[in-house]
Amino acid sequence: MDALPASVDELTDGLRAAGYLPGSSTALVAYLAIRLGKPVLVEGPAGVGKTELAKALASCLGRELVRLQCYEGLDEAKALYEWNYRKQLLRIQAEADGASWSEVQDDIFGKEFLLARPLLSAISASSPVVLLIDEIDKTDQEFEAMLLEVLSDFQITIPELGRIEAISQPVVVLTSNNSRELTEALKRRCLYLWLDYPTLEHELEIVRLHAPELAETVARKLVGVIGMVRELDLKKPPSIAEAIDWARALLLLGARDIDEDTFAQTMSVIVKHRTDLEVVAARVGIALAPATPAQ
Repeated sequence: MDALPASVDELTDGLRAAGYLPGSSTALVAYLAIRLGKPVLVEGPAGVGKTELAKALASCLGRELVRLQCYEGLDEAKALYEWNYRKQLLRIQAEADGASWSEVQDDIFGKEFLLARPLLSAISASSPVVLLIDEIDKTDQEFEAMLLEVLSDFQITIPELGRIEAISQPVVVLTSNNSRELTEALKRRCLYLWLDYPTLEHELEIVRLHAPELAETVARKLVGVIGMVRELDLKKPPSIAEAIDWARALLLLGARDIDEDTFAQTMSVIVKHRTDLEVVAARVGIALAPATPAQ
């Protein structure tokens, strides 16, 4: 899909072709974000497909994905740009001894000395990109404030060079695991989408899309078990991606059913903490055990 989607249905088909099965609200908000030129803030628990939505949008729109992975302590030097100090120093040393500071300063603060980080790369890209600002809730409010110029005007101001405006407007997706409340200023600039774990039928469709050879009975039992596991009080509930991994693992092993033994052997595909393994084995493993005949 080289051009912008003409309808929500067209975008839905494009996302599906990219391996992402969106719900109706997901497709609608993504379509509006693309057509209105607005960033979209996608919130929800970890593992529900927020990052994958951005990847699928890049794929179906035929655009490069530029990703800024957020973390605590992230600053503008890693997100926006920084100067190549070593190259600047070499240029200063190469200048004639009689050159004035103003002449040297004008020389060393040119674009050839600029190291573009993800935000500047997305703004200055010659062709449209999808900009993913992943896990924005891991940063602080000061970083959010720095983002506002990019999200509002698709531009970056560099004191030494002036304003750099977007050559082509990117599609911007921000994701948050909702670990902290984001500022109202950031939210005002975005469309909003809440993603939660899918319903059983929706997840069954996702599993069918990625593991179509898996027997229907096994696929249905898989999503049912995944739902049971997510209802437990775990450190990390299984993500949609891990459900897909489990389906592919069962297919590879030739499983015809998910019984107690099969579950015990493959449980680590969807459960990734030792204490969670114990809880799931005790609660779900027992549920899958064959019933004891009445005496």
